[in-house]
Amino acid sequence: MADDIKGFFSELEQRIDPKRTAGITAVFQFIITGDESGEWFVEFADGVPSVQQGTHENPNLSLMVDGKDWLDIVNGKQNAQVAFLTGKLKLRGDLALAMKVQSLLG
Repeated sequence: MADDIKGFFSELEQRIDPKRTAGITAVFQFIITGDESGEWFVEFADGVPSVQQGTHENPNLSLMVDGKDWLDIVNGKQNAQVAFLTGKLKLRGDLALAMKVQSLLG
């Protein structure tokens, strides 16, 4: 369970199950707005994740969301698909990867 945005991203590498990410090579850019705004990206190189704060120059998928909504999504209080359909979660890039985000990030 994530209590804050920075905590979520600082613990993310350890929380990712390598069995779920085996063979994945992609970059996910997270643009968090609101009180806990910031940008982070998760780069998978053959399934091995690397989480860094900042902006990647060529992400495969960018996710834009308010920090409170993101915490609700990762803590299971809000469904990611509903957040997308209601405009709370915006996606740009490879939408096929978007379907994998929740399972990849645990």
